Formats: sequence, C-alpha cells, structure tokens
Amino acid sequence: MLEEVQLAQIARPVLRPVPVIPGQAYRTIGVKWWGEGAYERQTIDGSQTTAKTLSLVCKDDLIINKIWVRHGSTAIAGEDVDGCAASGEFPTYELNKDRVIPKWLDWLTKTRQFWEKCDRLSRGTSGKNRIRPEAFLTITVPLPSLDEQRRIVARIEDLAAKVEEARRFRRQAIGAEKALAGAAPGQIFSALCADYRCQPLGITFAFRNDLIRPNDGTTGTVRFVGLQHIESHTGKKIGEDRLDVVALGGRKFRFSPGEIVYGYLRPYLNKVWMADCEGVCSVDQYVIRPKEGLIDPDYLVHFMRSPAFLTRAVKLTHNLMLPRLRSGLLESIPIPLPPLVHQRRAVARLNDLQAKVGAVRRMQAETAAELDALVPAILNRAFQGGL
Repeated sequence: MLEEVQLAQIARPVLRPVPVIPGQAYRTIGVKWWGEGAYERQTIDGSQTTAKTLSLVCKDDLIINKIWVRHGSTAIAGEDVDGCAASGEFPTYELNKDRVIPKWLDWLTKTRQFWEKCDRLSRGTSGKNRIRPEAFLTITVPLPSLDEQRRIVARIEDLAAKVEEARRFRRQAIGAEKALAGAAPGQIFSALCADYRCQPLGITFAFRNDLIRPNDGTTGTVRFVGLQHIESHTGKKIGEDRLDVVALGGRKFRFSPGEIVYGYLRPYLNKVWMADCEGVCSVDQYVIRPKEGLIDPDYLVHFMRSPAFLTRAVKLTHNLMLPRLRSGLLESIPIPLPPLVHQRRAVARLNDLQAKVGAVRRMQAETAAELDALVPAILNRAFQGGL
C-alpha cells in the first residue's frame, strides 16, 4: 500500500476574484459526474447572475462541485477551461507541484474509493448533502514520490489508451454489424423482386378489427402490448402491461398468436411484432392476419421489417405532421410473392442471419461490460501500489 496524506498537504484553496459587470461576458465552468472532467458550460452576460464576483480557474487547478462531489463531480482543469469563471458552488484548489503531479490526482479522482470518501463527508451538511471546502481537504490520498507518480501515470495512460482503442474497434464492429443487418434483408427481397412478380401487400392478409371497450361488459385483466413494448427494427417484445378491462382508458384491438401487430403511427419506428400470446394492443397498431396458403407469416414479418417496406412506408407518410400509415396505403405497398417453398427458404436464410446478428450483439454487450470494467480495475491497482 502507498503512503497516504491529506489533500490539505498538497492543495490549498484559491480565489482569483473578478467583479461581475453587466454587459461583460464570462465563460462559466461545469464539472461532470463520475470523473468525466471539467467543461466550459456557457458564456453569460454579467446581468444574468446575481453573484457580485466570480473566481477564475487556471489550468491544473483542482475543482469540485460542492453538491455533486459525492457523485464524482471532481476534476483537474485542462487548457480548454483555463480562464473560465466559477461561482461559489465550485471551490477551487491550487496544487503544490513540488509534491504532486496534476495527472496523478486527475486519475485518482476518477476512482470509486475517492467518490466514496467525498460521499461520506457530504452527508448531513446543512441538510443538502454539500461538502464543506475545508472538509474536502481532509480526504486522504496515496502519494508516492514524483518519479513514482510519473511512472504510474504513464502506465495508466498507456493501458487506458489500449482500452480506448479496443472501444474504437468495437464501435467499428457495431457499425459493420448494423450495416449487415440492414443490407442483407434488402438484398434478399431485391433478388426476389427480380425473380417474381410483386403483388399489393393487401392481398396477403386481412385486418382483424376485434375491439375491446371499457364498457362492453368484459371483466378481468388482459395482457397489453403497445408501441412502447416493441423494439424498433428487431420486432422484439421488451415489455407488457396487465390491464383491468373495466378500467381501460379507451378501445383496444385483440390479437392472437401468429398474428402480426404493426405500429402504423410513426412508421419510421419500424415496430413489427409476431404475436406469441393472446392480448390487446393500442388502436395505433394494426392487427394483421396472414392468409394461410398464400403467404408464410414469418415471410410477411421479415418483409415488413425490411428496408424495402420501411422506405416505402416512410415515403408514403413523410409529409404528415403526425405520420400514420393508413390501411389503404399499407395495402398498396408491393411485395414479392414467390411460391410458399421459396418464401420458406428466404425465411430460413433471414432467420439464420438474425441468429448470427443476435450472437454478435450479445458478444458485443459482454465485451462492452468487460471494457467498462477495465479502467476502474487498472486505477484500483495503480492506487494500491500494484501497477
């Protein structure tokens, strides 16, 4: 373990007061939560604040937000905020650079252990969870020699750069995966359009207009799946509500397993769900029953999620203030209609692609969690003398 000293031994409060004059501009400063750093908040006119004076912040100052320091609102000022003005809510401290490197303290203030110390000192002060500037200076921090600080900071920054590079590669992979997920269905349906005659979508299904109303005598609870419960583009159900039929806020459409629930309000959201249960949806959704023997239900669902359908739906509604794809417009959209055996082959290809994309997304989520945990782990080791 490294030797610890109080912040008071390496930092001292500093005020560089400037008078607030109406008509004069002041660059104000803010400090983000969770060690994300200081930033230039906005430029204000002197007439926009009731403060009589503000305090200038200089590069390498330690600055905190008295209220939110317990949430990691602590930073070392960089060149981008040099010369900004701070109110009394942002105590500022000048570092003794003969004993501490600003970057050492900068990385230290990004650790959970430091935030927890700030949190303990913030509780119960004036009933508002503010930290007193003098109490902040009682926090203890590890302080090796300057040479050791430089070595550890260099090691931290090297490892942090590698983590950021891994994040960049991950972002590129996400972009490629999204492009593949969007392009492949489009290519499949484009090929089918070239090989088979397109038909109006309306010949492939019937609307189910089975309404349930609050006062129609029905009792009990129903499963409600609204627009908010369907994930855009994937058709994944991400939630549901259980509603008392007597207390329904309005009419709802019934649906059954195997029927397609399509959000025609704001069609650009691309919310198409194949129902796997009995329930009700909002009247901003169509319930569509595919015609047996003419179209495979999964083929119809894949088509309605495809770029070909989405582009046409958006084009048909783009000039409306509140876009709604009316039933007649939906029925007019052309769909390639090969024999059922070829529809099912296309579905198999699309399902396989969907499974692969899903596996990639799960792996990316796991990778993201691992990357997010790396920097805190590096900092934990660094400030315990293990790096």
